[in-house]
Formats: sequence, C-alpha cells, structure tokens
Amino acid sequence: MRVLWITEHYPPSRGGMAESCDRIVRGLRAAGAEIDVAHLSHRPRPWRVDREAGGRLLVVPLEDNPEHALRRLWTELAGEDYTHVVAFGGTYALLGAPVLAAWLGAPLVTLLRGNDFDTGVFSLRRREALLTALRASARVCVVARSHGPLVSALVPGTAVTWVANSIDTADWEVLPSERARAREWRAAHVQPGRRVLGLVGQLKNKKGVGFLLDALAASGHAQAFHLLLVGEVEDGMEERLAGLPHTRMPFLDRYELPGVYASCDLVALPSFYDGLPNVSLEAAALGLPLLASDAGGLADLADEEIGFTFRAGDPHGCRAAVDRAARATDEELAKRGAAAGERVRRNFTPEAETAGYLAVLTETAKGTA
Repeated sequence: MRVLWITEHYPPSRGGMAESCDRIVRGLRAAGAEIDVAHLSHRPRPWRVDREAGGRLLVVPLEDNPEHALRRLWTELAGEDYTHVVAFGGTYALLGAPVLAAWLGAPLVTLLRGNDFDTGVFSLRRREALLTALRASARVCVVARSHGPLVSALVPGTAVTWVANSIDTADWEVLPSERARAREWRAAHVQPGRRVLGLVGQLKNKKGVGFLLDALAASGHAQAFHLLLVGEVEDGMEERLAGLPHTRMPFLDRYELPGVYASCDLVALPSFYDGLPNVSLEAAALGLPLLASDAGGLADLADEEIGFTFRAGDPHGCRAAVDRAARATDEELAKRGAAAGERVRRNFTPEAETAGYLAVLTETAKGTA
C-alpha cells in the first residue's frame, strides 16, 4: 500500500488531533504501509519534502493563500501512484482530498474526528467541503460508534467503519519523581479532605466546563472538590470559578501530563459532544476514574464500572454523578480506577487501532472496493 495522507494536524503541531495522527501514521508505517503525509500547516514554515521512515513528509504552508497551497501540492504529486488518499482532520484537508483522490485515481478514505463532524455539519463555511468529502469517500471512519448512524443518515450508501482511538500504555506511566511532586503540590494547594477533580485539554464550549460548574453548585458538593484546570478555558470562566477551590495551569504537552494526572483523584469529561478524547484514555490508563458524559466515544469507554457517568447535557444526571463521586469511598475510587486501567489496556490498544485501519485500506484498495 502507498497512501497519500492529507491533514492539518501533525507534529510539530500540538494537541490531541496531532498526537492521534502521528500515532496512527506510525502504526500503519510499522505494519508495512508506505505513507506520504501532506501536512497542511498553519504555521509560517517553508515548503519542503523530507524523507521519513516509511514514507515522505510534505510540508505545505497554507499561509494566507490555501488555494495556491493545494494547487501547488498537486504539482508535487502529479504522476505519483497511490493506492489510497486519506483525509484526516481540518477544513482544507477535507476540501483538497476529494479533488486529489480523483486526479490520482485512488479511493478516498475520510477519517472523521469529533469536531470535523459535530460542528462541521452546522457550519456555513465547512459544511459543503465536509459533505463533498463524505460523498466521495470509499469509506468513512469514525472514532465514536454513535457517529456512524449520523454519517449514514446524511450520506446514505457510504460505508462507515468505527475504529476507536488508542493509547500505548507501555510507555505511559507516572514516574516516582512525578508522584512525589504531585504529593507536594497537593500538600501546598489542596485542603485536606478535598478530592482533586481534573479537567485537561482544550476546554472549549463543547467540553461542558460551565455545565459541570452548575452541577457542582446544584449538588451541594462544590467545596468537596479542588478543580485542577489544565489548558485553555472559554471566555468568562474565571468569574465563574471565583469562590471555588481551583488551580489553573497552562496547556501542556502530553508527556508533561502524567504528573498532572498523579495530582488528581478523578478526571472530568462533561462534554456536550465529542469524539474519543485522548485525555479520557490517558487518565483511565493511569487508573483514574472518569466523571464523564456519554457524548460520542466516551460512551464506548466509560460506564459506572470505571467511573460516574450521565447522559450528555442532562443537568440532573450530571448532578447525580457528581453526588455519587463525592460520596464514593477511597476504596470505591481505587476499584473503579483499576477497572479503567484494565479496560484501556484490553480494548483500546494501538495494535487494534492499526488493525482496524489496515482492514479499511485493504477493503477499499483499487480493484477491491
């Protein structure tokens, strides 16, 4: 297989989508697929083509003229022979991939993440590019099982496959030094008897932070938790946090996070809608119970065995989940955390993720689709 992989999210870009893209590409390359990654970069970087293990990296700076960048990409690709074109994340990846797939005579596979679909279908700017890519796709892959029927309802006849996100637990652990710093931080910042409830990542509107704060206030347990918010929060959140025990930290790279997770007793994911956030897998893999809605792929991961769950957007359900978390004993939290770690190690492995995408590529290869 030789795949052209078009994405706006790839290292050195930061964030969960770039991490997922890198993980999937590395897994497929290790399995024998040759992958040329066309990184449609929003950074001011020079155009270049580099050789990597298992393929090439084409850095395509979009700058202020994405139309020129995509057309120049075709100049670089004309005459190449690919078995597939993959679109992974971003408006311009979805815009350019169907055209390039048609010109290259290769089947298009679209990998939908959370926001690409959840808000893209309601965006005047992004909707047509999204729907065009879905209609042109030989296969659409989703990271949340619940997204499958939604895609099928919009583009009947397009095959949809669920492939869950994963995490490599072999090198994902809390070091003794990180655990020691976490204990020191708690001793300095957290009142004895309070549990640390972590909210980690790009804490945008969809993540439901304000919704959780409302539930905390309504539950009567607002002072039972110390909130640890790591990442960017929406405007106006500082005022809402006033009076609540909390600590703010800036956005951190993935390998700075184990020490943060070590400071937490639970991690909250009260999303209104979502894909399958890396944070959920990272926290669960380290043995942390989840206080989570059933939005998107969270429903594929979390239940009452590994945390405290509620229907997305349900204020009463969220308040009840907060109440259960506040009343749980340390032993109950430890039991749910251990079950979370075991579930991730069993069901959300890079091997399973790679096998899922390899199956899709095999089934959609030229002459077999």
